[in-house]
Amino acid sequence: MNPAGELVRIDDTSLFVVERGTGYPVIVLHGGPGLDHHEFADYLDPLTDEFRLLLVDQRANGRSERPPGSTWTLERMAQDVIMLARALGLDRYAVLGHSYGAFVALQNAVDYPGMAAQTILSSGVPSMKYLEVVERNLATFEPVELREQVAESWAREATIQTQEEFAEVMADQLPFHFADPLDPRIADYEERTKDTVYSPEMLRTFSANGYGGIEVENRLGDIPSPVLVLGGRHDRTCTAEASEAIANGVPNAELRIFEQSGHMTFVEEPELYVEIVRSFLTRTV
Repeated sequence: MNPAGELVRIDDTSLFVVERGTGYPVIVLHGGPGLDHHEFADYLDPLTDEFRLLLVDQRANGRSERPPGSTWTLERMAQDVIMLARALGLDRYAVLGHSYGAFVALQNAVDYPGMAAQTILSSGVPSMKYLEVVERNLATFEPVELREQVAESWAREATIQTQEEFAEVMADQLPFHFADPLDPRIADYEERTKDTVYSPEMLRTFSANGYGGIEVENRLGDIPSPVLVLGGRHDRTCTAEASEAIANGVPNAELRIFEQSGHMTFVEEPELYVEIVRSFLTRTV
């Protein structure tokens, strides 16, 4: 594959995939709906000496094609992972997903047990109470001016039309995702992801319709593959408690909580993040 990225045809659409490194393949799924793979790319580079990272823009995200909105479901994105693996000729591989990418990775694991040899969920995947938890945490978020900034940005999600508006919304929400809302690494993260390609239509759709389809708790026991669940102690969106609940429900799960992190574990504790992911993959390949 082209290390600069290329479209890979799967069934009714094409996914944009960037390949970094060689070795055991790891399909990497980014965060929230509407984003591309830049969220992970640079932070995972230390893994490329040992692993072949396949950084994927999910259906209708980033540089991937934009099929009809009726296909933008969690279940269809989970199926896309299987279709992509087959298109690339992968017989054995891992799936690593962060935030919304973790929703997709978990859905993949319960819908297609045994297809991925390893699954890594970066930020625990909550139940349908997800939005209730987020809103409750926002109510106590300090300082007040940032609380108002985040609330206003959520309201804007339903109407954004341009890449620039999307980028502004993401920037306004970032303090909520860090353990320390004034963390200087926020600026570093924004610089690293300045070339992100956004899908405003995807974000509008999810803002209007909700996330849906993430009630998988009663199916966790059917996942046969090793699962690594990563969570931040101070995560206000996918809480540490949610990470623990997922890990407790999967028979072959390992849980690691980052004590100094919020939602952005791979940014806030990058060396530890890479060390844990590398160790898990090395032991389970």
